[in-house]
Amino acid sequence: MGRAFEFRKARKLKRWGNMARVFTKLGKDIEIAVKAGGPDPNGNARLRLLIQTARSENMPKDNVDRAIKRAVSKDSSDYKEVVYEGYAPHGIAVVVETATDNPTRTVANVRSCFNKYGGSLGTMGMTDFLFERKCTFKVAMKDGVDIEELELELIDFGVDEIFVDEGEIMIYAEFTQFGPIQKYLEENKFEIKTFAFERIPNDTKELTAEQQADVEKLLEKMEDDDDVTNVFHNMR
Repeated sequence: MGRAFEFRKARKLKRWGNMARVFTKLGKDIEIAVKAGGPDPNGNARLRLLIQTARSENMPKDNVDRAIKRAVSKDSSDYKEVVYEGYAPHGIAVVVETATDNPTRTVANVRSCFNKYGGSLGTMGMTDFLFERKCTFKVAMKDGVDIEELELELIDFGVDEIFVDEGEIMIYAEFTQFGPIQKYLEENKFEIKTFAFERIPNDTKELTAEQQADVEKLLEKMEDDDDVTNVFHNMR
């Protein structure tokens, strides 16, 4: 188990700890997926996975249905996925992913957060090269599955890591391989419980406890913004 595993273990409780934020993020993701590929999950692979993820996260079905209806409504918000980059205090690189219907508002909020907590908003590409983009799948364990054999099967699909964590199969791969891996898992009757796209730091920077507290203030404030969907950093 390598960097991807350690990164996930450090993030997962915090990332999914606030149920209301999870539902808001999933709702926006569902709307974006419907606008891109239509409201029928049978013909929209990403929507199909998002519905499964919502089910795994105990998101009420009514919430899912409302998000789909909003996406096909003429009066619905037109969310765009926008990424911002910058530095937190003490040289920590930060990448902020957002889904927004008002980029002017969002960039102002992101800039204000950086400035207020001793960081600085940068330009596109400023910190992105410090991270590797990965797609991840959490898959229900199936009877008779040999993890080593499954790993050999998936190597040709660009899988970096595959391991069992808390009784479920975790798969990490290059984010460009998301589609082929999803297709393989579905064709072979694996239940995909959740999926995500991650930015895993190539290297991490160690800070003192006091310095970490400075950075955490910025990260927590950034994650409180309703437009922000993910915040990635390279603090150890």
